[in-house]
Amino acid sequence: MLFEGKVVVVTGGAGGIGRATVESFAHEGAHVVIADLDGGGAQKVADTLVKSNAPKSLAIKCDVSNEASVTQTVDAALSNFGRLDVVVNNAGLMVFKPIEELTSDDWIKVLHVDLLGAFYFTKQAFLKMRDGGAIVNVSSVHAIETSPLVAPYAAAKSALVSLTRTASIEGGPKKIRVNAVLPGAIDTPMLWENPNIKSGVEWIDKSRVGRPQDIADVILYLASDNARFVQGAMLLADGGRMTQL
Repeated sequence: MLFEGKVVVVTGGAGGIGRATVESFAHEGAHVVIADLDGGGAQKVADTLVKSNAPKSLAIKCDVSNEASVTQTVDAALSNFGRLDVVVNNAGLMVFKPIEELTSDDWIKVLHVDLLGAFYFTKQAFLKMRDGGAIVNVSSVHAIETSPLVAPYAAAKSALVSLTRTASIEGGPKKIRVNAVLPGAIDTPMLWENPNIKSGVEWIDKSRVGRPQDIADVILYLASDNARFVQGAMLLADGGRMTQL
């Protein structure tokens, strides 16, 4: 097993890409801390893992936009399992408005979750990962190509890639690898509830819509020793969507 005995924190772990990632790490022998604003949803995932005889997991209600909540989550992982090996910064949200209608509160809401949440967990990992480890940031293709009405999200995901690069440099001496995956269109509620998709402003080729498991597989690779020479990478996982003119 790739992660036997390892301890992994996955944010936004109650559904979509996060849930697939939680289940994949557990299948590979990890103790998974399922951190989600929906504490009940996180507990349901943990209960499912128990039924599948997976290693012990921990469900925590965590607001990634709140540094104290992030600190408590990491401390809970350490107190329950004694170590921290992997952090997956997956939690995210979007606001759909034209630029002229956006408010400061809109920007702050998105940036706090999509960017600062990853920063808070990275900070805690740098302080408390004792034997090296890995951080995987879930960015988006919107970091490099985007669409109307999602300026805060696109900016946050682009900044997350930049944070990944800086953290990879500073993490090197600590033996902590930091990489980012940029998913394309993935079959989750976040995709199909997107107003741009519903209105046709953003067209999706259904043959290039991936499964949450497709991204989970990439995350596990980046977190594993198989990627020991991968540092500061920006890995597109979009089914080739960005390659077509």
